Amino acid sequence: MAWCVYILRCRDGSLYTGCTNDIAHRLAVHQSGKGAKYTRSRLPVCLVYREEVAGRSEALRRESVIKRLTREQKLRLLTEQKISISELEPETTHRAGT
Repeated sequence: MAWCVYILRCRDGSLYTGCTNDIAHRLAVHQSGKGAKYTRSRLPVCLVYREEVAGRSEALRRESVIKRLTREQKLRLLTEQKISISELEPETTHRAGT
């Protein structure tokens, strides 16, 4: 499976960054309240960014870089993304309900 770095927008508008090799499953875990401690009290969350990378170590490095960005820099990254959020919705909706 391909690894990716992702950003979630939480109910309160904050942004959460993580990495995984199964984005649909990871999003379902976050939505169920069993994900990261940070997102548990900020449900629901919405996937707003996904970036595929070469492997686990690359994903961890990229996650670290993104986490160090300011909020403004993260928002700029979201507007420059190549992936349409509407393309992701059917996949995440399907997995979140299972």
